[in-house]
Amino acid sequence: MGPITRRRRWASLLGATALAVTAGGALACPAGAATNVDFPTHCIPPAVAGIPPIDGTTTAAIAVDNPTPKVGDTVTVTYTVVKPAASNPTAIALPADIMTPTGKVTLGGAQTGSVTVAGPKKNDPVPGNGAFPSFSMTGSFKVTTAGAITLSPGDYNIHTSYILELDTPCTVTSPPAPTSATVTATDSTPVNNRAIQLGKATGAPGDSVTVTGSGFTAGAAVTLAGRAGAGQTADKATVTAGTDGKISGSLTVNDKTTTGIVAYEGSAWSDALGAGPAVYTVTDTTPVPDGSQKLTTTVKAGTLSMSQAGDAVALSAVDFGKGGASTGALQTVTVKDFRGGPAGWSLTGKVTDFTGPGAKIDAGKLSWTPACATKAGSPSTCKAGSAGTVGTSGATLASTANGTLTGGEFTADAQLSLDVPAFTPPGSYSGILTLTLS
Repeated sequence: MGPITRRRRWASLLGATALAVTAGGALACPAGAATNVDFPTHCIPPAVAGIPPIDGTTTAAIAVDNPTPKVGDTVTVTYTVVKPAASNPTAIALPADIMTPTGKVTLGGAQTGSVTVAGPKKNDPVPGNGAFPSFSMTGSFKVTTAGAITLSPGDYNIHTSYILELDTPCTVTSPPAPTSATVTATDSTPVNNRAIQLGKATGAPGDSVTVTGSGFTAGAAVTLAGRAGAGQTADKATVTAGTDGKISGSLTVNDKTTTGIVAYEGSAWSDALGAGPAVYTVTDTTPVPDGSQKLTTTVKAGTLSMSQAGDAVALSAVDFGKGGASTGALQTVTVKDFRGGPAGWSLTGKVTDFTGPGAKIDAGKLSWTPACATKAGSPSTCKAGSAGTVGTSGATLASTANGTLTGGEFTADAQLSLDVPAFTPPGSYSGILTLTLS
């Protein structure tokens, strides 16, 4: 028996592991799946099959059970190979239930890594020289970061149990493959809507100040307290929140070092259950000794402002028929907070659709990875927003938290990426990114 005859015999025996490039229409996606994506694939049949590596195209789709999870949730992922980069290269029909697929789903955007997926040992019979059937694999991952998380098809392997136990690995030729699905994760931390207002901003030692507020837990005991810098003074009072969550009471302030007043539920101050500090200044009424002079000065509060290094960004070009990431960098934004109070700030952005020659690219295709820096000596520290989709609803670029004394100078930047669909008509597309400081 010559080598050619032996090779054909092995191909007939091994069947599903002997792959050949195919072309043709794709099967329908499962319900809830994203649009099918195509990507070049390099498949290596078992050496015993006597067939060289195969470079073909895989059509795949990814579906998730929860497109809007919260941080800490587990998302189930279904990776469907709608059309493998292979077919049965022999005239011998292959039996059912001999294929066991496994693979990976690549995560990107706000959360990176991969998800291991696996499918059951189940397939329809494959006729001689017929296309291999579609197959699905499932797995899950835990959401750890808020923002837009992209899911792309990754490498997959077809294990066959027919005559011999053999594997045919297929890898993404130019990883990552195009994004097939996106989940938008939100922070599971409850929003604190508690707020307080003072009847006056200054007073002499021993004066009382009226404190009103809203957003507290109905019926909760709420402590009113003075703050001296980052610490709490001995000045305290307790009120009870009404059924509408509102409070009203008074606090006698004796400590001359008081710089603010807070209100909180529980046994001690916490950002999650507190409101304030609201600025309050104790007027020093100490008499001036004979032969002395009292010297005073005033530090004037300024404003919250921002400026940009420029008002135009040119993103990189992409090829018609390929599409993909059009990238660039946001013009640097400088924020100056010279108010000198307890309030932090938030810098957010939202974008319009990108319009061009008779077509548009959806605003939801623009994502960013924010970064920010704080100038040395600033009382506040800048925090970058989460990486993810910008879109028309907007996202946070940078922020600072409330505190006893806030302020400083900051710079905010972001790496931009516009996911351009493969067959977007050639031409120039533009959208407007609006930044809002509050």
